[in-house]
Amino acid sequence: MKMIRHYVTFYSPGTFFAEATTKEIDTWDVGAATEMTATITERYGAKPYGFQFTTRERDEEDFDSRQTDKSGMYYVNCTVSTLADIEERSDPADAILLANMRANGWDRVVSPKTGWRCAQPLMDCDVVIP
Repeated sequence: MKMIRHYVTFYSPGTFFAEATTKEIDTWDVGAATEMTATITERYGAKPYGFQFTTRERDEEDFDSRQTDKSGMYYVNCTVSTLADIEERSDPADAILLANMRANGWDRVVSPKTGWRCAQPLMDCDVVIP
């Protein structure tokens, strides 16, 4: 008998890397996952800026499950900024962000409206929830 489980991983700003919390979920329900973000708090009070769904499967003869599907990121309570937007505001604190955007070819980033400051590249498969 095949085992199929769905998970949602919440990402919050961290010191060097994002803090992540994964919870099982019945289906890839964006509304339910969005509501769940209010219940997640990471170190130093960081709140999620987004989440991502995964599906894991395992057959009876498998020792461990394997990831078989993954969604793009869903960003909550975030703003989108283009490279031009960030260049225009001329904030010296954006120097590393600008260098990273130029070096990696990112034309848009997503940042939380409140809480800890961070920026993530906005990819074509990602969704910004209003």
